[in-house]
Amino acid sequence: MSIRAVLLAAVVVAQVAPAPEVKITIDRQAVTAATRDFTFPRVASPVKDDVGTRAVLRLVDGVSDPNGAPLNAIVDGLWPREEDEPGANFFFNAGTGGGRFRMDLGSAIDLAEVRTYSWHPNTRGPQVYTLYASDGADPKFNASPRDDVDPVTVGWTLMASVDTRTPSGDPGGQYAVSVKRTSGVLGRYRHLLFVCAATELDDNWGNTFYSEIDVIAAGAGDFPTWTSIR
Repeated sequence: MSIRAVLLAAVVVAQVAPAPEVKITIDRQAVTAATRDFTFPRVASPVKDDVGTRAVLRLVDGVSDPNGAPLNAIVDGLWPREEDEPGANFFFNAGTGGGRFRMDLGSAIDLAEVRTYSWHPNTRGPQVYTLYASDGADPKFNASPRDDVDPVTVGWTLMASVDTRTPSGDPGGQYAVSVKRTSGVLGRYRHLLFVCAATELDDNWGNTFYSEIDVIAAGAGDFPTWTSIR
């Protein structure tokens, strides 16, 4: 990922406001409190059969780290047993500024919520990303906009800008993010695009360990949490 793209991603995350009425909830368990159960005070634990498990994932921009899990690991209903388990998490290559990936749900459906989870004892724990969504119907729609393309100009809708970093103290731990509207559904969408930025560029180890992403359909209710681990 180019330096220009890194700066663009940082600007997008820092300055672009979320879509109206979208509520972003961030939960964190400190390193000493995090467990393999991924339980949080306000954000639900990962579930085993959300619509994301049936999605097709594509790497749009950037390079995955060869020490990590493949991209589809973030929707397989499994998550890490330990705080530093590269093979159980997807993350972008060391020394890069992040990248982009998308999820194709197969058809447009009413979405209630998107949840993202991560776990690492240091700077790879926090999450920094911008979430876009599309039903794919716009004539200008580009399913795979690279790092030099603003997704909004090619048929995507900005849903949320997420940054779970803390201003001081230990950045490590377990993080969960919920993106949903204060009422009603997020919208009727087929595609989700994640524009991910590194949490820091002081060294090569700033790309988040993404453990799981849940996509909850409207009216789906609460699924039972998945008891299996990697």
